[in-house]
Amino acid sequence: MAPAGTATYGAAVSEHPDPANAIAEAGGAVLDQVGPGADVALVFVTGPHVEAMEDVALAAHAILRPAALAGATAISVIGGPTEVEDVAAISVWAGHVGPAEAVRLEVVQSSDGTAVVGMPDEAAIGRRTLILLAEPFSFPTEAFVQASNAQYPDLTVVGGMASAGGPGANRLVVQGETHHDGAVGILLPEGFDAVPVVSQGCRPVGEPYIVTEADGNVVSGLGSRPALERLQSLVDDADEDDRSLISQGLHVGLVVDESAAEFDRGDFLIRGVLGAEPSRGGIRVGDQVPIGTTLQFHVRDAASADEDLRTMLAAADADSALVFTCNERGTRLFGEPDHDAAIVHEVVNRGPVAGMFCAGELGPVRDQNQVNGFTASVLLFCG
Repeated sequence: MAPAGTATYGAAVSEHPDPANAIAEAGGAVLDQVGPGADVALVFVTGPHVEAMEDVALAAHAILRPAALAGATAISVIGGPTEVEDVAAISVWAGHVGPAEAVRLEVVQSSDGTAVVGMPDEAAIGRRTLILLAEPFSFPTEAFVQASNAQYPDLTVVGGMASAGGPGANRLVVQGETHHDGAVGILLPEGFDAVPVVSQGCRPVGEPYIVTEADGNVVSGLGSRPALERLQSLVDDADEDDRSLISQGLHVGLVVDESAAEFDRGDFLIRGVLGAEPSRGGIRVGDQVPIGTTLQFHVRDAASADEDLRTMLAAADADSALVFTCNERGTRLFGEPDHDAAIVHEVVNRGPVAGMFCAGELGPVRDQNQVNGFTASVLLFCG
């Protein structure tokens, strides 16, 4: 719990163009809210400050003196009700949550193949939440998340992938150290009341089909007909609004729980359609698709994304939140700034909110940890 005279959580963002001044402003504002020695601190830094990341991390650690600190670079960051897009900014969040642990995950090569090392033994003890920040070009996030479902069945993984740039352009921080690769995070204490919410940015169109022919990420058969033929039928039958959305970018949803009687928003993992394979009558999608999977086409729709986020958060009772939103949301999707941040800020009664725009968001779908796309993954702090 927070020391007497301080808040449990704090958050602030600075758009100062000088990184030393920016971390002093944001870190100092959070220090005023929570006092020194918070259990957890997180720092989110946009691309223009990447080269100063080591100094930012050391300054954040010196200002806040947290027990556990982690952070990542991103194309855009969130602070309170504001989404600071595509400009220099630093966002800081800190909280008194009980004994938390900073985590550094690395990929190692051995004669048996590739392995991820660094996961604390405590991750297997009781109900826990891992806030994970991964470097997308060096860390096997999908494989790690799927392995965590089997190895740590009571562990919830929430977070996102760094998005400041391409290979070599991102930075991660843990405690006072800066890294170019792997993943970092914070393991929250056993039983701590943090609630994950994953809101989709897409809605289904047409009908769901069983994948009847596929090879890796190329889907050739849907319901025993060529996938391109199914897609053409979808376009032919769509109304003018849906046809316009399809032309702007099509996605597929892969059903998570095949035992469900019917499927709706929230039942799918969303992946992009990357192109066509005319010679095979197929489509290429952004994931491996096993035969037998149920697949439905999806479109990105601002109105549906707004409705879904509001619906998912309607019953929330929280004091603070971390927001990991897709870098294709924000102004790009909604046509105006601050959409996700403003909604979450109101839900937590204008309490501390921080986060980042991600190149892939982490959070549970149907009680299974997943790497998501086009989503807003929110971690609500309820105690």
